[in-house]
Amino acid sequence: MNGWSKIQSSISGLQLGNSANKFAKGLQSSVQATRERLGAVNPEDITELPSEYRELEARVDALKAAHLAFLKIAKVYADSSYDYPTQIQESLGEFGATVSHSLTTFAATNLKGTALPVPNPSPPTSPTVKTLPHAVSRGAAVAARALEAPGGPETRLGQALKEYSLAYEKIGAARLDQDDAIVNRFLAPWQVTLNNSITLAIKARQAVRVSRLELDAAKQRLKGAIGPKQDQAKLEVENAEDDLVQKTEVAIQLMKTVLENPEPIKNLNELAKAQLLYHSQITETLQAVQGEIEELAVAAEGEYRKSRDH
Repeated sequence: MNGWSKIQSSISGLQLGNSANKFAKGLQSSVQATRERLGAVNPEDITELPSEYRELEARVDALKAAHLAFLKIAKVYADSSYDYPTQIQESLGEFGATVSHSLTTFAATNLKGTALPVPNPSPPTSPTVKTLPHAVSRGAAVAARALEAPGGPETRLGQALKEYSLAYEKIGAARLDQDDAIVNRFLAPWQVTLNNSITLAIKARQAVRVSRLELDAAKQRLKGAIGPKQDQAKLEVENAEDDLVQKTEVAIQLMKTVLENPEPIKNLNELAKAQLLYHSQITETLQAVQGEIEELAVAAEGEYRKSRDH
């Protein structure tokens, strides 16, 4: 304890300018924090903050934890290859312009009047787009091309694979649209809330902690002050009390603002909307292509049975 008294005595003797006083206060609060951490301060000598403030602190901590926990998972949408099969090794030669051109040509001549959209002349599918839907589309296209015989008629299976490939090309594009919407309307603003308003509230709390340490350090100096130094020590305690009250009020207001902010819920709604749109597009596209493939399956089965009857 004598060591602490010597340190505090040295700090109290600093009679320098404003910057030096600021340094002295910072050193005093550091000494106070160290003493509290080591159990060298009576718990009764630690200023108790308002219960409202402590409750808000706990709620802001929970809000921060919620943001971090969900971001840890949801940030996967920022990487479009999150569902890409790791075992696939594709090459530009394997999935080149020939496959894309054959798909576009097929679509232009065979998909008119169907529920499936006709792709643009410039093929949207690229070997560099690494999502599971794009990989499925490319795989089906390669399988269809393998069934093509030079100069021979197109098989129904080959036609079905091409239609399936086109459908998954559309699904892959919708997947990328979903991810873009999630990144821009959920991840970015969710991160902004974490980096800005929550961080600002936490910084305000840190200012309260420093102010409280300065107040308790001033109270300790008042206890040991004698003679003319006692009046100065009383003034320091009063100023520290006013500072703590002001900073506590600011922190309470900032924490309330953060907790009442509707933006995180609005952001979460945007995430759900993007996912809903994507899955509805999947359903619509698969329903259409499944109907086309079913017609081919029925025709193929009819021909098969007819050939067996003869």
